[in-house]
Amino acid sequence: MGDKAHTHPGAAGRAQAADRPTSVRNVVLVGHSGSGKTTLVEALALTAGAVNRAGRVEDGGTVSDHDEIEHRQQRSVQLSLVPVEWNGIKVNLLDTPGYADFVGELRAGLRAADAALFVVSAADGVDGSTRMVWDECAAVGMPRAIVVTHLEAARADFEEMTRVCAETFGGDDPDAVLPLYLPLRGPEGPDGHAPVTGLIGLLTRKLFDYSSGERVANEPVGDQVPLIEEARGRLIEGIISESEDETLMDRYLGGEDVDVRTLIDDAERAVARGVFFPVLAAAPAAPGARQGLGTVELLDLITGGFPTPLEHGTPQVTTLDGRPRELKPCDPDAPLVAEVVKTSSDPYVGRLSLVRVFSGTLRADQTVHVSGHGLTDRGHEDHDVDERVGALSTPFGKVQRPVSHVIAGDLACVAKLSRAETGDTLSSKDDPLVMEPWEMPDPLLPQAIEAHSKADEDKLSQGLSRLVAEDPTMRLEQNQDTHQVVLWCLGEAHADVALERLRSRYGVQVDVVPHRVSLRETFGGRASGRGRHVKQSGGHGQFAICEIEVEPLPNGSGIEFVDKVVGGAVPRQFVPSVEKGIRAQARKGVAAGHPLVDVRVTLLDGKAHSVDSSDAAFQTAGALALREAAADAKIHLLEPVAEVSVLVGDDYVGTVMSDLSGRRGRVLGTEQSPGGRTLIRAEVPEIEIGRYAVDLRSLSHGTARFSRRYVRHEPMPPQVAERVKEEARAAS
Repeated sequence: MGDKAHTHPGAAGRAQAADRPTSVRNVVLVGHSGSGKTTLVEALALTAGAVNRAGRVEDGGTVSDHDEIEHRQQRSVQLSLVPVEWNGIKVNLLDTPGYADFVGELRAGLRAADAALFVVSAADGVDGSTRMVWDECAAVGMPRAIVVTHLEAARADFEEMTRVCAETFGGDDPDAVLPLYLPLRGPEGPDGHAPVTGLIGLLTRKLFDYSSGERVANEPVGDQVPLIEEARGRLIEGIISESEDETLMDRYLGGEDVDVRTLIDDAERAVARGVFFPVLAAAPAAPGARQGLGTVELLDLITGGFPTPLEHGTPQVTTLDGRPRELKPCDPDAPLVAEVVKTSSDPYVGRLSLVRVFSGTLRADQTVHVSGHGLTDRGHEDHDVDERVGALSTPFGKVQRPVSHVIAGDLACVAKLSRAETGDTLSSKDDPLVMEPWEMPDPLLPQAIEAHSKADEDKLSQGLSRLVAEDPTMRLEQNQDTHQVVLWCLGEAHADVALERLRSRYGVQVDVVPHRVSLRETFGGRASGRGRHVKQSGGHGQFAICEIEVEPLPNGSGIEFVDKVVGGAVPRQFVPSVEKGIRAQARKGVAAGHPLVDVRVTLLDGKAHSVDSSDAAFQTAGALALREAAADAKIHLLEPVAEVSVLVGDDYVGTVMSDLSGRRGRVLGTEQSPGGRTLIRAEVPEIEIGRYAVDLRSLSHGTARFSRRYVRHEPMPPQVAERVKEEARAAS
C-alpha cells in the first residue's frame, strides 16, 4: 500500500505452482460490462511482466483468453484466469464477464476467489447489478477493494466517484470506503482536458509520477501539499477506527504522529478482515510504456492487504452419504478436496477444467473421485466416478504451462477429465467427498430449438449434453407435452453464445422455433359420443361400437374411466381396449392438440361382433367416441399459471406491478426487503412470461430479480383460447 521496494524472484508472468498457501492470492474482478476489467487485468500482467523482464510481456501477446465468440460479442462472456507474480506472491486474477447474462461465470469466480476487486468506471458510475454483487460479498464477509478506471474520459471525476462509492458501498459507515491515493493531473491539452499523470499517496505523502511510462517516486511540491492533508486525515481516522489496537485512536486524537508503517499494517489487516474498503485508481499504460498508472499500487494492495487462502474457510464438505466432514483449512497435507469452477473445450486438448484446490494437493496423473453436483433437474447427468487426472497446467493467455502439482489454495487447469462438469468435486478415490454447491441463478428464458438437418439431429444430443456440462446456469428440457427441446438460459446474449458454441465447437446447426407452453384441454360440460368403427373388406373385418358420456372433474383429477355397461353389450375383454383408446386420444387432445385432463369418461353401451371385433377395433372406437363427444361440447383450454416472485428496488415497484397486470397477472402481495427493495408476489399465466427475464431487466435497469414456480393449470380466457386454437388449425 505504501512506497515499497519491489523485488520479484523469478520471471514475471511466470506464476507457476505455488509452494505454500501463504504465497497465493485469489482475486476476482467484478464490475459492469465496459467498466474495464479485462483491460485492467492486462495492465496488471503487463506491469508484473515489465518489472521483471525489461519491459517485455512474456509470450509477447495478449494475456486475455478471448475466443472467437467474445470477439464477435465485443465483450467477455466467460471466466478467465490470469496468474501473475508480484513480490514473490502468486496472484490469480479471475476476470469475470460484466453482462448480467453471464452471472454464472461471475458466481464461479466468486467461489474460486478469496477477495474481490470491484472495478468502477469514472465515466459511467456504479450500476444496480454491481451493488447487488457487493451486498452478496458483504453477506459472506468477503474482503473487497474498489478501483476506479476510465480516468482518461472527459467527464471522469475521481473525487465525485469516491463519494458515490462511499455512499453506495459504505452503507452505515461511509468512512469505511476511502481513497488511498489521489490522482494528479498534468497540464490541460488543446481540448481542455487535463490527463492523469500520477498518484499522490495519502499515507506516505509520496508522489508517484507515471508520465514517463515508468513509476517514479517524488516528493510533492507547492500546491500539491494541501491536496493531501484533509484527505489524509480522514483516511487515517477511517483506518484507526477499524484498528484492532483500541488505544490507537486515543493516541492519534491526543496529537501523536502515528508511524506510517503502523498505519499501513493496520489498513492491510482491516482490508483482509473485510471491514475497510480502499479506493484506488488505475489506467492502462500508454503505447510503449511499461507500467499502467496505479497498477503497482494495486498489486501492492493485493499482495499486502488481501487475505491468503488460509484465511478463507473451506465450503461445507460431506461424505457421499451426507455426513459432515471437518477439514483443516487449506492444508496441502490434508485429504484432497478440489472443485471444478469452470469447464471448457479446447480444440487441441479436449475438455479443460479450471480447478480450485481447497484441501490437499492435486497431482498430475493422479486418479481422483469425481462427485456430481446433483443438477439432474437441469438436464445434467448425475455421476460419481473415478477418473485419471491428465496434465496440470497454469494458463497465461493462450499458452498453458505444465505443472506437476497444485497445492491447497491454488488454481490450475486439468486436462482430459471427461466426466467432470462445472461444480463437481474432486477428491481422493479412497476417501470420496463432496462440496456444498455454490448458488446458481435459475435460467428463466426458454429457447426452443430444432436440428437444422438430419446430420445435425444425429449430433444434437451429444452437443447439448456437453454444453450444459460446461455451464450449470443452463437447463436442458425435453418437454414431453410439446415435444420440444428447450434450452433454458439467463438472457438473450446467453442464448446466443450457447447456440454459437453448439455450431462452432460441436458442429451442430440448430434453428430457433417459437416456444410452446404446456397447455391442457378439458370439457366445459357434459357431452355424449358414439364411436363406430365398422369395416368389411374381405377376410377379417373390424367391428366395434361404443357409447360414452364425458363430464368435467375438479382441477388436478386427471382422466377417470368408469364402466357402466350392462348385459355384455361390450364384452368384458374389450372394456380395457375402449379405455386404452380413450386415454390415447386424450393424450393427443380433442380440440387444439393438447392433452385432455380432468374428465370422467363413462362407458354406457356398445355392440360387438363374434368374429370381427378385436382389441384394436375397440381402441379405435373409444378414440372416435371421445372425438365425437368433443365435437358437440364446449372445450376449455387450460393454461399453466406460475407464481412469480420479483425482488425489485422501491423506485421500480409501480412500474413492475403495472407490467404484471398487463400480463394478466394477479398480485398476491408485497413485502419490504432489506436494502430499499420490495418483494412482489403474483400469479401470472406462463404464456405471458416467456420473455420476462429480458423484459424485467429492461424495466428495472438490471436491478430486479425474479423466480417462478408452477402452481396449476386454469381456464384460459375465451378470446386468448380462440387465438391459440386458430393458430393450431393454421399450423395443421
